[in-house]
Amino acid sequence: MLRTAALFITLLLALPGFPAPLRAAEPIDFNEWLEGFRREALNRGISDRTLQAALADIRPVDRVIELDRSQPELTLTYAEYMRRVVPDARVRMAKQKLDENSDLLQAIHKAYGVQPRFLVALWAIETGFGTNRGGFEIIPSLATLAWEGRRREYFEGQLFQALQLVDRGVVTVPEMVGSWAGAMGQLQFMPSTVTSYWVDHNRNGHIDIWEDHAEALASAANYLSRLGWKSNETWGRQVRLPPSLDRNLILKRQAKRIAEWQELGVRRLNGTSLPKRNLKGYLVVPEAKGPAFLVYGNYDRILNWNRSDLFGLAVGRLSDALKTPSR
Repeated sequence: MLRTAALFITLLLALPGFPAPLRAAEPIDFNEWLEGFRREALNRGISDRTLQAALADIRPVDRVIELDRSQPELTLTYAEYMRRVVPDARVRMAKQKLDENSDLLQAIHKAYGVQPRFLVALWAIETGFGTNRGGFEIIPSLATLAWEGRRREYFEGQLFQALQLVDRGVVTVPEMVGSWAGAMGQLQFMPSTVTSYWVDHNRNGHIDIWEDHAEALASAANYLSRLGWKSNETWGRQVRLPPSLDRNLILKRQAKRIAEWQELGVRRLNGTSLPKRNLKGYLVVPEAKGPAFLVYGNYDRILNWNRSDLFGLAVGRLSDALKTPSR
């Protein structure tokens, strides 16, 4: 049972951001790194009780390092990734979930301005609608990634945030279970996302992004909304590029208005003109000789979940499959 008072959450959200990393990302003994981290955590106000409960006897998790180095976003082609992440069965289930949760999703849309199809697409891809939330202990996973050093500053910050959640009674150490990368709940929030964007949808003062899909979806919408999500825009579209297009425009992610891309010869996939909208976008080509996409501002907000273009395109393509005339 997750236990926290609304007062604790208010205090948690008021905490200042963390400073720069504790150490440079150089090889270091795990116990030495952990002792330094522990001292810093005490200095920043984490209780000794919490540190004993969370950090005692932890060791690096080899499987976490293995998974970090073999992420599908880094190893699969665009076509392979889409077949794995957006199979027909998932599209069918997403349509069912969209209908089953219509009233909830419309209420969330009204409150936060995020179209239901995008929330359902994220829910589907992140956890298969809550069926695969991950079985890794969050604290050891984050400690492993912070010590390993590839993104030490980021994962040390996430570990501090996770410890703060424990320290304030938001969640216990055993309850904090999720992905190998430290993400939790039905929409896979990192600890900092829980800290900053959690919404008490049912107004009971408790966080439950694990079992309560309504709370997880509302929190996801709040997150996207506060990132600047535009409710009257889509994510982008697949396009056809002219052979003469300057490839530097792609490599540099040069943003231009749709009319400017039209003048450069970019067309819809079927060869017709681009929509006449006053939007800026840039081109994403996930692999040489692969498909090309013109993406807009909402695409960048999707990437805040996962900085991979394959992930962002998968969310966009699944959300498109959920469009109907009424939505």
